[in-house]
Amino acid sequence: MGTRKLRNQIGKKIKELRRERDLSQEKLAECVNMSREHISCIECGKNMTSIDTLYKLADFFGIDIKDFF
Repeated sequence: MGTRKLRNQIGKKIKELRRERDLSQEKLAECVNMSREHISCIECGKNMTSIDTLYKLADFFGIDIKDFF
């Protein structure tokens, strides 16, 4: 799987999980101690996020990190 496709897949999953919980990007960012802009870039597939951030998001959403892939 290419990097771009992976970034888009992860971003789409994060956006889906956020919307299922009726959270704004701002509220999610606040909950995981990140900026709203960073959340936006991840969701749009502009930025590849770090493994540490993925673990933080997985923990927040109550999922296993593998569920992003």
